Amino acid sequence: MAISKSKVAVGFIVSGVLTLVFGIISAIMGPAIMRDQVSKNTMIDPKNDLSYTMWKDLPVPFFMSVYFFNVLNPQEILNGEKPMVEQRGPYVYRKQCRKENITFHPNYTVSYREYRRYFFEPSMSVGNESDVVTIPNMLVLGASVMLEKLPFAVRLLISATFKTFKEGPFLTKTVGELMWGYDSQLVEFLNKYLPGMLPSTGKFGLFAEFNNSNTGLFTIHTGKDEISNAHKVDSWNGLTELSYWRTPQTNMINGTAGQLWPPFMTKESTLPFYSPDACRSLELVFQRPGEFRGIPSYRFVAPTTMFANGTDYAPNEGFCPCRQSGLLNVSSCRQNSPVFISHPHFFNADPVLLDYVLGLHPTEEEHGLFIDIHPLTGVPLNVSIRLQLNLYMKKVSGITETGKISEVVMPMLWFEENGYIDGPVLTTFHTNLVVLPAVMEYMQYIFICLGLLTILVATLVHYKVKRPVEPETSTVLQNPGASDNLQIKGSHGYETQEKSVMSNSEK
Repeated sequence: MAISKSKVAVGFIVSGVLTLVFGIISAIMGPAIMRDQVSKNTMIDPKNDLSYTMWKDLPVPFFMSVYFFNVLNPQEILNGEKPMVEQRGPYVYRKQCRKENITFHPNYTVSYREYRRYFFEPSMSVGNESDVVTIPNMLVLGASVMLEKLPFAVRLLISATFKTFKEGPFLTKTVGELMWGYDSQLVEFLNKYLPGMLPSTGKFGLFAEFNNSNTGLFTIHTGKDEISNAHKVDSWNGLTELSYWRTPQTNMINGTAGQLWPPFMTKESTLPFYSPDACRSLELVFQRPGEFRGIPSYRFVAPTTMFANGTDYAPNEGFCPCRQSGLLNVSSCRQNSPVFISHPHFFNADPVLLDYVLGLHPTEEEHGLFIDIHPLTGVPLNVSIRLQLNLYMKKVSGITETGKISEVVMPMLWFEENGYIDGPVLTTFHTNLVVLPAVMEYMQYIFICLGLLTILVATLVHYKVKRPVEPETSTVLQNPGASDNLQIKGSHGYETQEKSVMSNSEK
C-alpha cells in the first residue's frame, strides 16, 4: 500500500512539473504569440474580417455637428465696432464613408479613394436646415482682402460688381444653403470670366465640396511587411510631399490617413495623420490613460503648439505668413482666400483673439479635440475632431461694402466630427482583443501557481509515505526476583522463546 501511494505522489510531482513548465513557457512565449496575433489582425488584409471591415467601411455611426456664429450686430461691425456673435447649433449630419477603387500593390501598399456623404439628422439637431443665420459673406469680404493691392480704379469696379449682383458684406441664409450651396449670380459670373477663383464651379456653400466627394487618392502601407508601417500614408494624389508651405518639414506628409494607426502604442507614442481638409499633417500627443466601455484606452489631444505661430514655435514658421498663435493660415490651399483654421472659440489661442469678438467662451471639455485609442491595436474607440473656420476681414479702400470694418479674424462656424465604437463591433472587438488576451495572460499565472501547488503537495505526500518506521520497545517487568525472565517483544521474539526453554531445563 505504501509503494502504491509513493508512485501516485511521484506521478503528481511529474504532473506538477509539467504544468509549471507549461506555465513558464506560456509566460515567456505568450507576449510574442499575442504580438504576432495582433499583427495579423491589424494589418490591412481582406482575410481579416473585423479589421478590414472597420477600415473599408466605417461600421459605426459617425456624425458631423455644425455650430454657426450668428452675427448679432452687422451694421455696427460696418461702423467699426466689435463683432458680437451668438452660437447656433448643433445641426447634426450623419456621415457615411466608403472606400472605392481599392487596389493592392506588390510593395505592400494599397490605394483607394474614400467617398463621403452627409445626411441631416433632425432628431439630434436643435432645429432644421431651414433655420436662418447671418454670417460674413466670404464672396465679398474675402475677395476684398484678396484684391486689396489692385489699383484703386479696379477696386472701385469690383465694388460696383458687388452692387450689380446685390452682394452685401453679410449673408442671411438658411443653414442648408450655407452648408451645401445657394444660387448666386456673382458665382456664375466669376466662374465664367475668372475660372479657378472659387473652389467650386456649382453652387457656393461652405461645405459644398465636402458632400458626395472624395478626399483624394491615398496610397497607404498595409503592414504586411512591417506592422509598424500599417496605415501610414505612402502618397496622396501621387505626391509624397506637399507644395502649399514654405519649408520641407511643413510640406511633409506624415502619419496615417487619420482613421487607424499601427498597433503597440506606448505613452511616448504620438498620433500623426495627414488631413487633406487642413492641407497639412497634424500630430496629437498622449494626455492620459483611460477606459472606454471596459476597453483600456489612451487619450491623445492636440498640443498647444499645433496652431502656434512661428514666433512662439519655430518649426511652424513654414506655415506662415502667420497671425496670432492659435490660427492656421490655409489661404495657400484655398485659392488665396483669407481663411484661417483654429480650435473652436479660439481655444488654446492667443487671448487677444477673444478680445476682438464678443460671445466666445472656450473650454477644453467642449472645444478641445481628442482621440481615445486602444493602444494594443491602434484602433480608435472614441473620436472628437473639432475645428473652427474663420475669415480675416478688414476695411479695404475703394470697396465700399467693407465700410469701416476693424481688422479682425472673424469666426464663422465650427464643426465636430465624432464617433465611437458600439454595437456588435464593440462586442466582437472586446471579445477578441480584450477578453481573450486577458484570459491568455491569466492562464499563464494559473498554470504556474497550479504547478507549484501540485509539486508542493505531492512532495509532502511522497516524503510522508517514504519515511522509515521506528522500532517499538516492550515494557520492562519491574520484578527484581525474575530478572532472568526478561522478555523482549517485536523482531527479537526468537530470543524470548530461547530464554524460556533454557529456564525450564534448569528447573
